[in-house]
Amino acid sequence: MKVRWTIAGVLFLSTVINYIDRQTLSVLAPHIKTEFGWDNSKFALLIISFRLAYAFGQTASGRFLDAVGVRRGLTAAVAFYSIAAMLTSLATGLRSFCAFRFLLGAGESANWPGAAKAVAEWFPRRESGWAVAIYDSGSAVGGAIAPYLVFWIYQQFGSWRPAFLITGTLGLLWIPLFRWVYRKPEEHPRLSAGERTEILTGRADASSSGPEVRLPYSTLLRLPQTWGIIIAKTLTDPVWFFITDWFAIFLVSRHFKPEDSLIAFWVPFLAADIGNFAGGGFSSWLIARGWSTGKSRRFVALLSGLGMTTLALTVFFTSLPALVLCFGISTLAYAAFSTIVLALPADIYRTGNVASVSGMSGTGAGIGTIIATLITGIVADRYSFEPILIAGSLIPLGATAAVLLLVRNSNATAKGIVNPI
Repeated sequence: MKVRWTIAGVLFLSTVINYIDRQTLSVLAPHIKTEFGWDNSKFALLIISFRLAYAFGQTASGRFLDAVGVRRGLTAAVAFYSIAAMLTSLATGLRSFCAFRFLLGAGESANWPGAAKAVAEWFPRRESGWAVAIYDSGSAVGGAIAPYLVFWIYQQFGSWRPAFLITGTLGLLWIPLFRWVYRKPEEHPRLSAGERTEILTGRADASSSGPEVRLPYSTLLRLPQTWGIIIAKTLTDPVWFFITDWFAIFLVSRHFKPEDSLIAFWVPFLAADIGNFAGGGFSSWLIARGWSTGKSRRFVALLSGLGMTTLALTVFFTSLPALVLCFGISTLAYAAFSTIVLALPADIYRTGNVASVSGMSGTGAGIGTIIATLITGIVADRYSFEPILIAGSLIPLGATAAVLLLVRNSNATAKGIVNPI
């Protein structure tokens, strides 16, 4: 196997572990809420604590990773969030839970900027969609594994505390593997000369001339492409995090017990996994058949944006299979859209700026998710989940418009500031 696909696999494992750690709380939420007597509004504070650190941490993590590199940056980040996950087992109430979730979010904020930068370094543009699909699919796989693993631990020990302790160790086990596998392609000792040439000549920045320059934020934020990526992430990530953070509680609101509907909990994550490969694979297939990178990414984004509107159909159904089908289609569409947006920084920017732009889009997504979480807690307590489901199907259409209108070649492309797309 070529080294770059091994690296994609290691990044996939990192994302799986990342999501198992964060989903441990969501899976156990009904039990923890009952033990501490929390309503949805108080539980939302735990989610927001994570999201605050995760949101603003992504901009800082992106710049940090562009400065120190993927190998050192992800090692430090995974060690940090693994310890934070394990410390959650010591929580005794709302404040301590919020504190540990904040630390977890700060550490996990480096995963997506780091993976985006790794793809920019290691993959030719024609393969970047597949590479993003591989690592991003880890979120769906981790989300699907989490309920089985976490409920099993809970049942074995009769307590939620060991679940945080055990799942938190997974990242510490991943670090030695990552450090053994990962180097930049220019200096990797196990990379063949042929693969090295294939990577370096096929990367998005191979067409750019001049030395690598890390652009200031002021320059990046003047580019329409940057705002297209930020807006797209900001308006769609709340859809995914609604499912990961609230799905178990939503099922309870519809009178389904999470323990009795693990398959239902699992299906949207499987659909998201399929969506990652559908979006990345279809886009790469179009590029291989002569479509420009930009045209292929925008076409898949359009199809995916329309697919997310199926979430609104859940307000008309009460049966579990029908609800799961609607969530599954919408989540598949979200994952395909997400893969495209995650691929865009590597398509457009030089490698020294990829993590920075990815981090800024993650911050925008985090802010959007925090606002959505606050609204969800309030609306779910006072009314129902139905207004949230309708809004969650319509708002992503704005994200689709941002990709179609803003992610195009511009004056900055002609000046060589960004890569042609």
